[in-house]
Amino acid sequence: MTGQVVPHEVQGGGSERCLLLHNWFGDRTSFGPMREHLNGDAFSYAFLDCRGYGEARDMPGAFTMEEAAGDALAVADRLGWETFSVVGHSMGAKAAQLMLLDAPSRVRSIIGVSPVPASGFPMDEETWGLFAGAAENPGNRRAIIDNTTGGRHDDAWLDAMVSRSVERSSPAAFRAYLDSWAREDFHERVEGNQVPVLLVAGAHDPALGGEAMESTWLRWYPHAELDVFPDAGHYAPEESPEALAVAVERFLGR
Repeated sequence: MTGQVVPHEVQGGGSERCLLLHNWFGDRTSFGPMREHLNGDAFSYAFLDCRGYGEARDMPGAFTMEEAAGDALAVADRLGWETFSVVGHSMGAKAAQLMLLDAPSRVRSIIGVSPVPASGFPMDEETWGLFAGAAENPGNRRAIIDNTTGGRHDDAWLDAMVSRSVERSSPAAFRAYLDSWAREDFHERVEGNQVPVLLVAGAHDPALGGEAMESTWLRWYPHAELDVFPDAGHYAPEESPEALAVAVERFLGR
């Protein structure tokens, strides 16, 4: 840890505050398509880059979910946000849960988008090889993105996703985060937590879709609810950006 605050940017000036943590394949720019649909009068949003990604690509670190959670809390401190909600996309949702455990009085609610559960994401040997090899092999990244969006997108869309992922993440960080989000299990620490939770899953996501939410998040969080997007796979911020913005603000506005 260097004591640096990770790069971030704030959109809006409303009283309802929210931190957003990106997925394994994207930096904070992955939320770009949904940002034009957000209400900056009612809400304030802080978009973060995890260490090893985006503007933090060259920042040193351990590249763990615990570190990402600590970095996000440090951003909230820098902004003077005593309480806030957290949107976590995929691996970002695992870090959001650690924020909840570290600072339960500060996290008002969690919105998990295709969210990795606190138990991690078990994989067989072949799948693990595909994911681990994605750090150095863009073809692996493409195969994973294609699979987790139901094989619905054209070459141009897939190529753009892979290109951004390669350009905006360091291989070392990308590989290290995998061990943390996929293999670490702390679900017993969150069981029964009373925080309000919104889960957004894509109908075309075979990895972290509705069934996965039913067997994990919805069992452990008594006040969790599930919204399945019919036109999305694993990447709702890019596949269904307007619908996601509406769902987020409807939930936060309560």
